[in-house]
Order: sequence, then C-alpha cells, then structure tokens
Amino acid sequence: MVQNSEHTLKVAQQAFEHFRHGMETGEWNQFLDILTEDFSFWFPMGKFHGLNVGKERAQEFFQYVTQTFSSGLQLTSLDRITSSETTVVFEFRDEGLLFGQPYKNRVAVSFDVRGDKICAYREYFGSDGKSN
Repeated sequence: MVQNSEHTLKVAQQAFEHFRHGMETGEWNQFLDILTEDFSFWFPMGKFHGLNVGKERAQEFFQYVTQTFSSGLQLTSLDRITSSETTVVFEFRDEGLLFGQPYKNRVAVSFDVRGDKICAYREYFGSDGKSN
C-alpha cells in the first residue's frame, strides 16, 4: 500500500491528540486502539529502555507513565511537526509532577504510520529543568 504524506500527517495528528489526552488524563484506550498488532516502540531509559514490541507491552508502558505522572502531564507548547510519507515527528514541551516533584521536559516523539494505524513510536527527551 502506497501512502501519501498528507494521509500520514492526518493519521499521526489524530494519534497525537489521543496521545496528548493520555498524557493529561491517564486514559490511553483511544491511543492504544490505533496501534497495529505488531506495534513497536523505543524508549530512551528506565525499565522500558530500548526496543519494545507488541500492544500489550505498550499498554504496560503507558500504565507506567500514568503511575509516574499520577496528576498527568500537560503539553505546554507544540514547537514543530515534521513529516514524510511514513513518519511524523512532534516536538513539544510538557510539565507536571514526577513522583510528586516538579518536572519540565522537551520531547520529540516519532510516529510511523501504516494505513490508518500507528505501527511504531520512538521518544527522545532532554530536561528543561525543574519548575520553580
């Protein structure tokens, strides 16, 4: 199946809205519903460091995110969106409480799109420092 970049961008933007909703509320079902069965994700640290495969593993990861940021994460700015025929990268800033401590971050997430689903996700981040 050949995709065009407009379709890829549209699917990824909808996925990002579901992702954002999950970050803010801890409700990840809409995001999980748009993942392929062979979904894979890469995370840069912690118990999910490296490549992870499968929707079940993704569900474990996003439950962990909800536990880690129990009051949610708020996206404070969407700085850039870059896309191609198959991949869309969202660069943003977020903040919240990490285990009860102030947290601010700069993040880039990459969604690979296949058809009308997300087949892969990669996350990269670097701290903006703690909130005052």
